[in-house]
Amino acid sequence: MRKLLSTAAMGAALLVSAPALADTLVEVDSEHVNEDVPMPMFAVDASWPRLPENMILGQAPGLAVDKDDNIWVLNRPNSLGFSDIGADNGQSIACCSAPPHVLQFDQEGNLLRSWGGPDLAPGESTMEGEGRDAVEVGDEQWPANVHGLFVDDEMNVWIGGNGGGDHVVLNFTTDGEFIRQIGTRQSTDGNLSEQFLGNPADIHYGGESVLVADGYINKRIIEFGADDLAFEHLWGAYGAEPGGGTRDGEFDQSQASSTGDGGPNPESTSFGDIVHCVTRGPDDTIYVCDRRNNRLQIFRETDDGVEFVEDVVIALETGGTRTASDVAFSPDGKYVYVADMMNGRVWILLRENHEIIGWFGRNGRYPGQFIWLHSVDVDSEGNVYTTEVSTGRRVQRFVMTGMSE
Repeated sequence: MRKLLSTAAMGAALLVSAPALADTLVEVDSEHVNEDVPMPMFAVDASWPRLPENMILGQAPGLAVDKDDNIWVLNRPNSLGFSDIGADNGQSIACCSAPPHVLQFDQEGNLLRSWGGPDLAPGESTMEGEGRDAVEVGDEQWPANVHGLFVDDEMNVWIGGNGGGDHVVLNFTTDGEFIRQIGTRQSTDGNLSEQFLGNPADIHYGGESVLVADGYINKRIIEFGADDLAFEHLWGAYGAEPGGGTRDGEFDQSQASSTGDGGPNPESTSFGDIVHCVTRGPDDTIYVCDRRNNRLQIFRETDDGVEFVEDVVIALETGGTRTASDVAFSPDGKYVYVADMMNGRVWILLRENHEIIGWFGRNGRYPGQFIWLHSVDVDSEGNVYTTEVSTGRRVQRFVMTGMSE
């Protein structure tokens, strides 16, 4: 029999001193349970990360574990209100200050470096007009609302954006020196454009190309050459030409949750209007998060491009912000971890057949729980990391404690 510890402890606040591990947080999915499959077990490290004393995190829409097992977090300082950052605006004698956009932590949770902001990217802009009539004028390339983070094996950092006019992916060195970019802010031209993007959600650099989940205005995956960033390929659901049109107007957070559009459709021939992640998996696979349709679509890279492999449906009946938000893999490639935004779970799937064998987490504000679970990644020891947006605004570490029996 598989030995599982209760998740009841997740409902109470934890009094901790660093380091501190809460009870193992894994549940069996009774509808899919396979007693013959051992499952990785986790405990949440409630003392991680160790932020500088005066720092407070904003929304965290990006996460990456680099080749040296350092953990990178993409943060939105612009999501913090005046009472959050009283030390910056003179309203508090105690705390806190907004962090930069990009944060790198070591395994112990110590902050190694931080950087970000418009001064690091090309161009500059000003606002003309006042209040709701104000408009941005200029050619500044730093996103108004950062979204998506990837760190490649050369330790270069890739960032996207889904705010007003954020049709760009930027590439920086480890220390935040600008290298190059894909697309141009304020310029978009639909699903078939080979030059412009439409609010890219996620990036994956590897092999000989860069993949972009171009998914908040457009509804597609687009691929560029790794060396020259020349256009190579684009596709929509099932590997076909992208369909379904584009989002009308700019995306804002009020559109992140939608229950009046007919609900998820896991058989849709088009991606939904939030193509949220793209990740290269083992065996030349590519995993795409079609969040609005509560599914992953899996493709395989071939000499002729990509071919569709299968749909993997995640909690189909779920509404609201929907489910499939991000994907990561165990170090041995045996397990797939899927972040489920609405249900506040990390699903555990067996990669060989994508059978759901368990999960951990639930909606809530205590260690091991999630509010708007956004991103997931795994280090070389099998430890899992997550980030949250909206009012979640945190990063968590789940230490792998062993396998079920």
